[in-house]
Amino acid sequence: MELKRVVVTGLGAVTPLGNDLPTTWNNMVAGKSGAGEITQFDCAKFRTHFACEVKNFNFDGIMDPKDARRLDRYSQFSVYVAKEALEDAALNLETEDKDRIGIIWGSGMGGLQSFEDGVVEFATGDGMPHYNPFFIPKALHSMGVGHISLEFGLTGMAFIVSSACASSSHAISQAFDAVRLGRADVVLTGGADADIRPSGIGGFNAMRAISTRNDSPETASRPFSKSRDGFVLGEGGACLILEEYEHAKARGAKIYAEVVGAGATSDAYHMTAPDPEGKGAIRVMKVALEDAGLQPTDIDYINTHGTSTPLGDIAELCAIRAVFGDHIYEMNLDSTKSMTGHLVGAAGAIEAVACVKALETGIIPPTINHEEGDEDERIDYKVNYTFNVAQKRDIRYALSNNFGFGGLNACLIFKKAED
Repeated sequence: MELKRVVVTGLGAVTPLGNDLPTTWNNMVAGKSGAGEITQFDCAKFRTHFACEVKNFNFDGIMDPKDARRLDRYSQFSVYVAKEALEDAALNLETEDKDRIGIIWGSGMGGLQSFEDGVVEFATGDGMPHYNPFFIPKALHSMGVGHISLEFGLTGMAFIVSSACASSSHAISQAFDAVRLGRADVVLTGGADADIRPSGIGGFNAMRAISTRNDSPETASRPFSKSRDGFVLGEGGACLILEEYEHAKARGAKIYAEVVGAGATSDAYHMTAPDPEGKGAIRVMKVALEDAGLQPTDIDYINTHGTSTPLGDIAELCAIRAVFGDHIYEMNLDSTKSMTGHLVGAAGAIEAVACVKALETGIIPPTINHEEGDEDERIDYKVNYTFNVAQKRDIRYALSNNFGFGGLNACLIFKKAED
């Protein structure tokens, strides 16, 4: 069958860099850090005292206050970014066939705050199971999707994808398939996570996965630099409206970019560590390129997974070199996690948005906080990592990588919108 073309017609974001898409993008281009001391709980007993929090988040006016109290912070982020993206797409839900509008969402940990609060209340109470009746509905991963559907009356396909740090990239991949196969005209996709909680910080501390640079939170996320000591935990969400090309053209929609390829593989190597040679990452990029009908030399920009972990950065660079060869010197690479922190299941969504905006504007956001090169020759500093300052470049194709715990890999390829 002939596959349909899939375009991006709307974007929404709430991140540590801003509570809407324009603010997030402007601060990303400016190289701002979203990191700071944790304000959501007392972190004095933890090894890490900072994170990339969403600041001054206001959910008022998005829905009825009584209903809003029944949503976990993760679900609030989900509805918030969906609303912004729908408005950005100028999609008239009164005239659209809502049975043909789907929601495919990603989250790594779902309603962690609600789950944690319920368990703590039980553990510190009188031993009786006095659980809130909204404990389960607030904690479920799928309720981000459910509340988007309820709020906007969308009755098409709707489900959650959960594959750790690759969740929202896998969700976008599934949405891409749904539209190009003709199963939906429009899909709201992306993801959200809100894991800056005692169990989130404590759990990642126990794994020694996150930075402990408490004296300088703003510079703690430093991908591809010698002194990197782990990622910085972030929170937030992002939404992309994927739409069938002819449907978008018929209603005169603005087209940001086109989705042209996607891939998914697994390492089968380790619970948390990447394959040191990047074998799964190599295959996922090759799958995405083949899906798009592209050659490695067609790619101009890679938004790397780039978590700022000692093992992860090197494994990904090994994989990129294996796929792209000497063309690695012709591309721009960056890690926007150096600014947003690691949004876990929402990472792929905000990084997909960064790719789309880079294609639209011709601006590649920087990888901030680079001060000292690593002696490891696999981090080849002849490669353009877009260190510290954004760069202007006409980009035709952008690629985004995300790799999750368990060795779960995702890759997306976007194309510049054609006139």
